[in-house]
Amino acid sequence: MNIKNVKKQNSTVTVDGVSQTKEAGLLIVTLQDDKKLYVPKNEENTDYQAILQWVAEGNTIQEAD
Repeated sequence: MNIKNVKKQNSTVTVDGVSQTKEAGLLIVTLQDDKKLYVPKNEENTDYQAILQWVAEGNTIQEAD
């Protein structure tokens, strides 16, 4: 997988009229050809394993907007 960058994704939940933002269980991966993948944080997922390898090589996952 030719990863250009990886970014965390947040989700917003509203309970009793109060919105809360928390980190979602997905990462947004942009490949070198600008295609986007939404990869679940699951150790058994081969795309997630590729992201972990990418991080081990010195790359950083960006924080969510």
